[in-house]
Amino acid sequence: MTDSENELRVLVVATTFPRWEGDAEPRFVFDLTKRLAKKVSLYALVPHAPDAEEYETLEGVRIIRYPYAYPKSEQVLCYEGGILPKLKTNPNAKKQLPGFLLAQAYHLWRTCRKHKINFIHCHWIVPQGFFVSLLNAVTGIPFILTALGGDVYAFPKNPIARAIKRFALSRAKACAVNSHSVKETLETIYPDGSYPYIPNGVDETIFCSERYDPQLKTELGIEGLLLLGVGRFAEKKGFRYLIEALPKVLAEEPSARLVLVGFGPEEGALKRQVQELGLQGKVIFPGSKSGEGLARYYATADVFIGPSIIAESGDTEGQGVVFLEALASKTAVVASEVGGIVDMIKEGETGLTVPQKNSQALAEKIIALCKNPELRQKLAENGRHLVEEQYCWDAVAEKYLELYRGIKRG
Repeated sequence: MTDSENELRVLVVATTFPRWEGDAEPRFVFDLTKRLAKKVSLYALVPHAPDAEEYETLEGVRIIRYPYAYPKSEQVLCYEGGILPKLKTNPNAKKQLPGFLLAQAYHLWRTCRKHKINFIHCHWIVPQGFFVSLLNAVTGIPFILTALGGDVYAFPKNPIARAIKRFALSRAKACAVNSHSVKETLETIYPDGSYPYIPNGVDETIFCSERYDPQLKTELGIEGLLLLGVGRFAEKKGFRYLIEALPKVLAEEPSARLVLVGFGPEEGALKRQVQELGLQGKVIFPGSKSGEGLARYYATADVFIGPSIIAESGDTEGQGVVFLEALASKTAVVASEVGGIVDMIKEGETGLTVPQKNSQALAEKIIALCKNPELRQKLAENGRHLVEEQYCWDAVAEKYLELYRGIKRG
């Protein structure tokens, strides 16, 4: 560790974070943070959740989880689908929003004071980026932002939301972006900002072809091809269009089965759609998976499908970690042409692409891969090569450390 790094006392602020070891919540912030924690003194400040510890160290990361509603067992705003989808579907989540914002602001100030924080790395521009900006205005503690997509695309025409984002961007030393689409959108909000491109990474030792397990198909009762979708059951993931496409796929590949791994606010609606289309037994919901358990699904799947869309709110994929996980697992990909997905999935090179919300196009591309194992193999090989060159977590962490060093010197 260099002297410069040793002087840094970093606070990572986020809302998506594992609640406990083996949690199925998205790990991308944690996977980056645990690597940064090996190089700098670091704490992570994240929302509390029922059954989670308020203070613990997980894989070298010192975690502070702040409660935002009482009793704590009733906290529902964060996790299991994300804040924005929860606000749309859960009345209790709306009631908890003011308390969450106040708790976040208070614990941000308290943590910085208690642990003598001199640098903040804030994931998401809103809501936490706004509070970090206010803290910066009062204390002068420098900070960087990481924009991940949902915070950028949400409420695109709301003048108050744009003003809040612009204020946060104007005070940040830099705002790292995980896709070129995110950068282009931010430049329309605050043209004078610094937007280094640092994509999310993937653990290529966990997500790899060696996790292939033919026993998985037996467990799921699948005799043909395994078609896989992974992610939060939220509007922007577009799973309804994938289910809509399935009858056309089954007409060509009757033994194929669709497996949807995940959880979220739209789970009930997706299961009702399956029943309405008479697809019982053809679509399998195994629940949420994480780590090596999830890697087993990716590596065993014949085709991975990511039918993401631009949601009604304007939210869409900033990058899409699930695509990296599929590529690392050497699984052929079909993906929508939205957001940051296009940085990774190139038509005919690292996957096949379709227009958003187009179930007919989805069906055609899925069928094309089902019938062409040579093409599946080619795309799988290219995808793994791309991950090894550009998207390993160690390389991503080093880019952030360089950003930390540059700001510390400045």
